[in-house]
This record gives sequence, structure tokens and C-alpha cells, in this order.
Amino acid sequence: MRFNEKYHLTYCTNIHAGGNWEETFDSLKQHLPQIKKAVCPDQPFGLGLRLGNRASLELGQGHLQDFKEWLNNEDCYIFTMNGFPYGNFHGEPVKDKVHVPDWTTQERLDYTLRLFKQLDVLAPEGMECGISTSPVSYKNWFDSEEDKRKALTSGAKNMVRIAVELYQKEKASGRYMHLDVEPEPDGFLENTPEVLDFYSKYLVPEAIEAFTEFQMTKEQASELLKRYITVCYDVCHFALAYEAPNLTFEKLKEAKIKIGKIQVSAALKIMYDHEKADEIWNTLAQFNEPVYLHQVTELVNGKVKTYNDLPMILERKAPFTELRSHFHVPIFLKDYGLLHSTQDQIEGVLAYLENHLVSHHIEVETYTWDVLPNDLKLPITESIARELNWMKSRLR
Repeated sequence: MRFNEKYHLTYCTNIHAGGNWEETFDSLKQHLPQIKKAVCPDQPFGLGLRLGNRASLELGQGHLQDFKEWLNNEDCYIFTMNGFPYGNFHGEPVKDKVHVPDWTTQERLDYTLRLFKQLDVLAPEGMECGISTSPVSYKNWFDSEEDKRKALTSGAKNMVRIAVELYQKEKASGRYMHLDVEPEPDGFLENTPEVLDFYSKYLVPEAIEAFTEFQMTKEQASELLKRYITVCYDVCHFALAYEAPNLTFEKLKEAKIKIGKIQVSAALKIMYDHEKADEIWNTLAQFNEPVYLHQVTELVNGKVKTYNDLPMILERKAPFTELRSHFHVPIFLKDYGLLHSTQDQIEGVLAYLENHLVSHHIEVETYTWDVLPNDLKLPITESIARELNWMKSRLR
């Protein structure tokens, strides 16, 4: 929804089933009108659309205008997309396949270019819009630093091709769109230093080379690159990096790197209590499910240590001070029995937004409703509406 003159506020539809276009559209027709009625019955409702590759291909086969007409009839609009998961995202193990294909491939490039063309048709005329995407690739697929360097170089080349396309699009039509790269645990980018490094060593040099055909200076090429390739700030992911929001925002601002979208999400936080250790481990084990990766991070001597999935930490059962798990839990709850959430990280973001305009796009992204422990499951439309209304009550 257009929350005020500053923000578009929405939720990401990756929570809904959507392997193909028919399934995607059926999910939207089932849930979206109810959510809109509960959140903003008297104003247009903005949507964060997730389209997998198959759904996107099928949408382009004669359904695009019909879908846009349906959105208009429902008083809804699209201003952002989630272009991170390429394949199926529900009902079967996803784990590290969420990064397949990565940014080293033509498939990822073609898919993202197609999404931008569809978003340009679906979004209201003249509205800024963006697409969030994978942080290049998955670290654990690469054994050597040289292989990682080659993948980062290849990924940067493909992202710069997106930047050139978006530059030409804006020049021709006035439509401003951006690609929002989303750092996450075990991605090639998972914290602010890695984002800064990727821009300075890979993206900007590739952009300087690519934009030479437009007779630009190095400074102009760098500025354009940072206009079209932005960061998707997922609150859960940066909480797992143990980075305070204001420090991340200030460092990116200093480097003139824009934040295209803020994804509001909460991680699971576990505080150790020796007397209740067995009960804590048993409670945490209820969040061990087979569909998504749930990396766990721990701050050890000032450095973040990452375990690549929840079973690793459950097998160890070693004492700790604090653990954080990449499990998107409902943002409106601070505690889960003996466990907690990083809701305080969301509050830190909101406090910063009171005096700083970081991004026009805010998207709630809790996609784990289907795999939450049974006592946390509620009807999906009720849960999404509750999250959005919680955000409305706190976003000034």
C-alpha cells in the first residue's frame, strides 16, 4: 500500500504456492482480496510479487494484460518483485537450490531481464520499482578463493548487463527500475564489508568498462551503476551478521550505495541458560524442518561463525552465549517460549527511519508459515494481515 508520501508497504507473495502461473494466480485470487480488506480496504494495495521462472514464462504467454486488468479491478498494484528463488519454493526441499541458477549463468540473467520487462508492464506508469535477487552465488559450492573470484567476476558482468538495460530503459521511457541484491548467510555477500568489497572490486570496474560506449567518465559510470544495482536490506539476514542497522545504513550511504528495498523479517534468537539447556535444545529442534536452509550464526571473539544449517548446531549441543538462526519467524512476536526473535533489530530499523529516508520500498517477508511449529501456525491471510498492521502501527 502507499503508506504515506514516503513509503510503499507490502508483503512478499513467496509465502504462497506458485510453481506455475495458474497456481500463482490462484493463490493470489484466494488470499489477496482478504488481506487487502483487513489492511487497507479504502486505498490501493501494493504487492511484492514473487514469480518463479516457470510462472514468469507462462505469464508472458498471453496472460500479462489479463493479470494487470485483474490487479486494477482489485485496486492493487505491483511495485516490487522477488526474483531470488528461480525454481519451486514450496512443498519440497529447497535448501541451497534457492541459489540455482546463480549469477554466473545465462539462465539467471535471462530470467531477471524477463522479470523487469513484466514489471514494467504491471507497475503503474511512472512508478519507481525494483526486483530483489540472489547475492551472486552460494559460498559452500566453491573450494578455492580463485574459483570464488572467478564467480564474483562473472556475476558482476551479468549484473552490469542488467544495469545497462535499466539505464537504457530509463533514458527511453523515464521508468526508473533497480536490481536489489540481497545479502544472506553463506551467500557470496552476507554482510556490509562483503557488499562494499563487491562494489569496489567487481561491480564498479565492470561498469566503467561497460558504460564506455556511452562516452561517460569513470565517476559517471560508477554513479549509474549504483543507481541501478542497489541492496535489498533483509533485516533478518543482517541480524545474523550481528550488524546494527544504523551502522550498516551509514556505511552504505558513505559509499553512495543505495538500498532499493527493505525486507522486514525476524530471525530466531536463542539465549543459553544452563539450567534449562535440555528444554531449550528440545524447543529449538521443533524448528528443524527439511525445506529451507536455516543457517545459525554465533559471535565468537568479535567474529561471526556460521553453521550452514540448523542440524549442525543441534548435533553439537555445545554451550553458547547467543545463537541466531536463519528462520523467518513472525515479526509481531518477540518471544517463542524459551526462544526469542530479533524483533529488536526491526525496531532499530524503524527508529532509524524516523529521521532518514533509506528506501521507498518496504516488504514484509515471512515465508515460513507452512513449516513453523504447529502452535505458531495461524490462518495465512490472518497472519499476513497481522504482520502488515503491526508494521503500520510502528512506521511513522
